[in-house]
Amino acid sequence: MPERLRRLEEIFERLPIYFVTTSTQKRAAILNDHDVHEHFIRFGREGATRGAWLGAYVQMPDHLHAFVAVDDERLRLSAWMKSLKNALSKVLREKEILPPQWQKGFFDHVLRSSESYSEKWDYVRNNPVRAGLVEQWTDWPFMGEIFDLEFEKSAT
Repeated sequence: MPERLRRLEEIFERLPIYFVTTSTQKRAAILNDHDVHEHFIRFGREGATRGAWLGAYVQMPDHLHAFVAVDDERLRLSAWMKSLKNALSKVLREKEILPPQWQKGFFDHVLRSSESYSEKWDYVRNNPVRAGLVEQWTDWPFMGEIFDLEFEKSAT
């Protein structure tokens, strides 16, 4: 007899936290730029007014990893990603980087516990080190955290 799936010990009521990744078109190294980073930070801070809170992130030269909590009664994750790409595309066009700047779509994964957030962040923040861009992750200038994301949970 197959083993039954165990019931989750905790459920998350609202504001799921997503781990998202998006890449530039043909993996072009166009994101490691201070102006692009400043626009990204501004976009992240303004997101709370629309129902999205940007947590920790790493902006690599050719892709972006981020944790975002979305109020799914106010905003869809896909709409947030489209807005993010549009906002960054504007500054990229100002730098004469012509479209298309982004690969279509994005990867997302809903996190199920604070442990998975911590584990993913520990892995993601070391991307610049693994890529040979810096010796220590703390030296990479294109990473940070806009909002401190925490899980809302209740026991089942």
